[in-house]
Amino acid sequence: MRIGILSDTHDQALRTRRAVATLLEAGAEALIHCGDLTTPEVVLECVGAPAYLVFGNCDYDLDALRLAMRQVGATCLERGGLIELAGRRIAVAHGDSRREYQRLTDEAPDYFFSGHTHVRRDEREGPTRFINPGALYRASTFTVGLLDLLTDEYRSLTIPR
Repeated sequence: MRIGILSDTHDQALRTRRAVATLLEAGAEALIHCGDLTTPEVVLECVGAPAYLVFGNCDYDLDALRLAMRQVGATCLERGGLIELAGRRIAVAHGDSRREYQRLTDEAPDYFFSGHTHVRRDEREGPTRFINPGALYRASTFTVGLLDLLTDEYRSLTIPR
């Protein structure tokens, strides 16, 4: 199973649309957004595969974001959550809350997806692989990630400006 990972899209709906299309074309079978959506329009672009989204520190109108998630059938993980896909345990949080980070790392997930820094990361610490796909806003290069849960292969994909 291939997972498309996005983060820090802020209010860039058109860029998010291009990123989601790129991920789906690359074979993503699920989408995970690591927060800082900022507007419902961005949520409405997270379609085409089952989607799981968390809130970030720049997500203010949570009711409007939740409504948009319901409209597209996405799963809202609030400020952070743990999901299981293809037998792998995946923690998802934005990355700005030490409390959420600790709560989720205590679960010893196989993967921990986060954003917040707008900087790509792919590192293993103990039993957990930490992945930050980068950002679609305020980054020198706009990137998303594609992870194959069966082979553990991760690719960073560049999204044109």
